[in-house]
Amino acid sequence: MKRRLLIMNGQCAMQQEDQGQWRNAKVKKAMGVKPGIYNIFTANKADKTKEHSGVILYTDKTNVYQRVGKRQYVSHDRADFAKPPEPGETKSITYSADGKAVVATD
Repeated sequence: MKRRLLIMNGQCAMQQEDQGQWRNAKVKKAMGVKPGIYNIFTANKADKTKEHSGVILYTDKTNVYQRVGKRQYVSHDRADFAKPPEPGETKSITYSADGKAVVATD
């Protein structure tokens, strides 16, 4: 299932593709994320051996999505965080030896 974020007018719309059409699945405040279209369906799973730096775009029940470059996204398992970072914040995320996420301000 393809999912993307549409940020505009201070709102964040999580959209899902349904028969070639994008439909809003959830809408909430943008929380400081810059306006744009973020194709998070292209996100790769975070490599736990590397550091990932960039803006936190969205968190849901299972994932934390982070923009790490122009049109490059990674998804982190939300269960790896004691407290997931807020959307709109620029963070560096690394992983401890036991696989838990360590969040630092970039």
